[in-house]
Formats: sequence, structure tokens, C-alpha cells
Amino acid sequence: MEREKEKVLQLAMRLRDTREYLGLSQQTVANYVGMPRASISAIESGKRKVDVLELEKFARLFKYPLSYFYGQEENDEQTVKILARTAKDLTEIDRQQVLKFAQFLKNVGNGNFPTREG
Repeated sequence: MEREKEKVLQLAMRLRDTREYLGLSQQTVANYVGMPRASISAIESGKRKVDVLELEKFARLFKYPLSYFYGQEENDEQTVKILARTAKDLTEIDRQQVLKFAQFLKNVGNGNFPTREG
């Protein structure tokens, strides 16, 4: 039972974080999914479970694969598709900034991050 609650909370956090990352309001998501905003709030706080049909609507709106919300590892090809779809609407300068940020994240993940002296 505890494991199930943990999964519900992980899904709730992933849905909320994705919505916020995309800059969508709970009301926008509620309108798309076809439920009250209070239900979106309850789902995002783990107080209400989301059924598979609702999750499919979230995935469609967010343009993410269902596997992402289940916490399954995405393969590299799927990740590249998501990044490419997102980057295609950016200006060249913005794409360069995204690339620099990705390189920064890679360095931080490897423990090679800049430190401030003084």
C-alpha cells in the first residue's frame, strides 16, 4: 500500500513539474482534460489518482510520451525527438543558449562545475 502511495505522489509531482515547466496554468490543463481546476490541484498534490484516459490527455497536451509520467526511462531517440520538437521554434541565439546550458548541466552532472573564489 505504501508503494502505491509513493507512485501516486511521484506521478503527481511529475505532472505538476511538467505543467509548470511548460508555463501552463491549472485552469488551462483543466479545460483541456475536461475536469474542474480543483481536480487538477488534487491530482498534483497526490490527493486524487489520475486514470489512464486522463493521463493520456495530459500527455497529449504536454506533448510527452506516457512512459515519461510512469517514470520509465526514455530511450535516447525519444529524448532527441522531444528536444528537436522544442528547439525548432527557437531563434538561433536561443538554440545556442540552450546548447550552452545543456553543456553546463552535463558538467554539473559529472561533478565538473565552476566554483567561486572569494
